[in-house]
Amino acid sequence: MNNQVLDTQLNLAFDATLEELEKSLDLDVGYDSQTGQWEAIVRYAGAGKGAEDRSQSEMQGLSVTWLSGGYGIIRGTKAAIDAFSEDPFVEYIEKPKRLYFATEQGKLASCMEPLQTGFGFSLFGKGILIAVLDSGIDYTHPEFRNADGSSRILAIWDQTGNGNPPKGFTVGTEYGQEEINESLGSTPLPIRDLSGHGTAVAAIAAGNSGVAPQAQLLVVKLGNLAASTFSKTTELMMAVEYAYQKALEVQMPLVINLSFGTVYGPHNGTGLLETYLDEMMGRWKSVIVVGTGNEGNAAGHVHSTLQEGTDTVIPFSVAAGETGLNVQVWKSYTDQFDISLQAPDGTQIGPLYENLGPQRYRMSSTNLLIYYGKPSPFMISQEIYFDFIPDGDYVTAGIWRLILKPQRLAEGTVDLWLPAVGSLNPGTRFLQPIPENTLTVPSTARKVISVGAYDSRSRIYASFSGRGNPPGAYPLPALSQVKPDLVAPGVDIQTAAVGGGYISVTGTSFATPFVSGAAAMLMEWGLVDGNDPYLHGEKVRAYLQRGAQRLPGYRQWPNASVGYGEDVIIRLH
Repeated sequence: MNNQVLDTQLNLAFDATLEELEKSLDLDVGYDSQTGQWEAIVRYAGAGKGAEDRSQSEMQGLSVTWLSGGYGIIRGTKAAIDAFSEDPFVEYIEKPKRLYFATEQGKLASCMEPLQTGFGFSLFGKGILIAVLDSGIDYTHPEFRNADGSSRILAIWDQTGNGNPPKGFTVGTEYGQEEINESLGSTPLPIRDLSGHGTAVAAIAAGNSGVAPQAQLLVVKLGNLAASTFSKTTELMMAVEYAYQKALEVQMPLVINLSFGTVYGPHNGTGLLETYLDEMMGRWKSVIVVGTGNEGNAAGHVHSTLQEGTDTVIPFSVAAGETGLNVQVWKSYTDQFDISLQAPDGTQIGPLYENLGPQRYRMSSTNLLIYYGKPSPFMISQEIYFDFIPDGDYVTAGIWRLILKPQRLAEGTVDLWLPAVGSLNPGTRFLQPIPENTLTVPSTARKVISVGAYDSRSRIYASFSGRGNPPGAYPLPALSQVKPDLVAPGVDIQTAAVGGGYISVTGTSFATPFVSGAAAMLMEWGLVDGNDPYLHGEKVRAYLQRGAQRLPGYRQWPNASVGYGEDVIIRLH
């Protein structure tokens, strides 16, 4: 296919065979092999002009879940989606991306206790709703119970269940606080946190021994498709919409915690997920807190500056037993260069040209699907996507080389990303990696609070933590402001475990809820206690940045590793 309303990956996925989808590492995300339907994100200019009232037949066989700001989640066959893309109000359709959890002394190190036990403050997040959108929760754990045994959870939406979805949605089951309380001590609800990730995150943010123990919890167990153990950006966007609906319903300020991300996208805040989150930040008294991921030392990113007349070679290693692989190449659309690809056995294809539509090649025992994308109405950068699909069981192991031959340069820079480290075998990596610009999406959204990790015992930056760009370093892709905003404790954190008891966890997943809890404390002081009725949104981010304490060993502030500094030293006046 070659439909410019669809993003690069969706065009390529729609052209792939069923066998290619099955073997691809990422192209099948959003596809239900049982129904033959796809799920995708749409940006729709006519959403405010009656699109919500259009019948299913007018939607050409698609089911649509409308979100705020002209965004929506569509489901249907590729023929139906392709036909829908011809609607003049459809601005862009983006394939969902797979999300990965960012897992690899916190509260005391973050200097929050003085705001709870001294200096005239008593801030515990009271009157604030903290939404944890994650893998679920062990709602029976003592960390989430009041002194009388009742639950501190306002509601749980299990997107994987069936039966009673929230108003405006068509999947999952919602359990209200009354149902949750009735189940305690009697018949348990069919809610499971199989990974324990959501339970751990919720306990840090708002458990009884967490940062904001008097906040009320809202929990969404994100869904997954078929046998996949990972959720998708489409499910996340519906969860965010639900959290805002609930906050407005109960008239409580809202903090949303997102402890996961994806490497797919331009990493500059222009993807539909990122712009949707920015849009939602202006809709209510809210804050969205996002972890920067664990790609900092994963050797999954390369940045290179090209020169006319000189070939640039970018080698990467594919470990034995890799069942699938892809490489994203992001560049300025104004730059023109030919690309060749060399396999470990020395065979080579290219130079590749900017042909419209998918390109197919076979090298050694690996099939290649390649697609040259175009800029969209929301971004000027261009993606060239390489999907490595094994002819048998595995992608050809060894050293592969991308060879870039400039023809006409303006910006002259290029960024490449491999899949998230959690989806690859050890040894699959770029051989000349760059640790900067390794923030995972959506921590790249402009208005969210982006949180990295540090070791609170040694006061040292955690090398796995995703990094932003040095200020002014890269013209593309680059955010206009420095990310991350700050770092919080993310190494050997003690938190709640499924089934009772406690475990030690590491990763930016667990740094993020420290900041979510801190944001709740700030909003309690400002909004609930009446000290500042405007203390929400980016004002919270500004307060956190100002209060961050500088780690030793850095001369430039803010910087690409730790932003404005460590954890949360909150200064209220």
